[in-house]
Amino acid sequence: QVQLMESGGGSVQAGGSLRLSCAASGNPYPPPYSSNCMAWFRQAPGKDREGVATIYTDNDGDTYYFDSAKGRFTISQGSAKNTVYLQMDNLKPEDTAMYYCAADGDAGSWYRCSHRPNIADFGFWGQGTQVTVSS
Repeated sequence: QVQLMESGGGSVQAGGSLRLSCAASGNPYPPPYSSNCMAWFRQAPGKDREGVATIYTDNDGDTYYFDSAKGRFTISQGSAKNTVYLQMDNLKPEDTAMYYCAADGDAGSWYRCSHRPNIADFGFWGQGTQVTVSS
């Protein structure tokens, strides 16, 4: 059973920063020397879940940012390739949401991950971590 564990959420004032972390574990799962697409999504109350950013966890770590994240958020990977981070700067009240980590477990998904990711690509999800931004 694959497990994704998010951490780092919290409450901040507008303009502040947070860093989210996601660690993947379990079996079956690409081992640390393999690669797959990992991502952050978010869901605000009453709204659909939307993409934030993706990263293909090979040596290059190619990334893709959805419009909501461009310019303020940065996705990165840890050295073990099964950990990803989301650095969120200049947070705004509209960033308030539950943030979810996701993975596709597919070692062949580089192009899709870095060019045209879609929520339907991701079969593994974490429980989410709440981010609340006050004005």
